Amino acid sequence: MKDDKGWSPYVAGALAGVLLVLSLWVSGKFAGASTSFVRTAGMIEDVVAPEHVKNNAYLQSKKPEIDWQWMFVIGIFAGAVISSLTSRSFRFESTPPMWRARFGAGVAFRGVVAFVGGLVAMFGARLAGGCPSGHGLSGVMQFAVGSLIAAACFFIGGIVVARMLYAKGGPTP
Repeated sequence: MKDDKGWSPYVAGALAGVLLVLSLWVSGKFAGASTSFVRTAGMIEDVVAPEHVKNNAYLQSKKPEIDWQWMFVIGIFAGAVISSLTSRSFRFESTPPMWRARFGAGVAFRGVVAFVGGLVAMFGARLAGGCPSGHGLSGVMQFAVGSLIAAACFFIGGIVVARMLYAKGGPTP
């Protein structure tokens, strides 16, 4: 593992702030990502069961199509790749070192936990009416009380789960 520190958090934070302002200024939309996953599921379902999508009121309000938010998620992925390449921290690994130290190198167990974690995170994002980027960045930028509460809950939940997983005496596979 390299000693590269990566991007300065101040530079990255400032760039995120500029991105949020530009997003609102150029598109008139606040940044967020969770609805794009619903739209993607709707696009996949439209191939398999188009009648269900046509008769589903929720999917009609969240049209299953590629839109600015869907492209925002693609941009997040592309930005992460560019960031890791420019900071020379990019590497392929089946399990992160911290996970390997705690739970071993088993890829299948890591995959199952990551999938379940993703389901819980998506359920929580939909339940909260937005994801960490929607509430934590755009909502907090507006000083929205609900977003401040949601962001605090995201952090508290992350701390609790991390302590449960990585503290001594936590679960083992």
